[in-house]
Amino acid sequence: MSIETVTHVNLRGTARDALELYRSVFGGDLVAVSYRDAGTVADPADADHIMWGQVRSEAGFHLMAYDVPEGRAHDAGVAPYFVSVRGADADEIAGYWEKLTAADAGSTVVVPLAPAGWAPLYGMATDRFGVTWVLDVAVPYAG
Repeated sequence: MSIETVTHVNLRGTARDALELYRSVFGGDLVAVSYRDAGTVADPADADHIMWGQVRSEAGFHLMAYDVPEGRAHDAGVAPYFVSVRGADADEIAGYWEKLTAADAGSTVVVPLAPAGWAPLYGMATDRFGVTWVLDVAVPYAG
């Protein structure tokens, strides 16, 4: 079993540009999935914004980014990132989730850990320190 943590930057309408800049600086592969691509358009203004994106290089650089949907409050510089914990083993991810969201941990579940259209498991919780964690089972993007 193995996991990795990845900085996950939260932007509003500029995630694609940011990912392209980071790729130009660090090299690597860029994957960007729009809300339209994922079939999750709640507000037409979000359709071409990035729901999930990343740049990953062979040198070890890995950064994720997305565009905060129009319906969710966003203030640049406030909650500018998530910590993303990704792994291939659903039981391992579920175990971390249980500990992170246990009653004595003081976390608030934002999105319950459950299957999602893009991952076998996905969940989001904010801990008592204000850090938002995204846990998921990673699968290759089939674009």
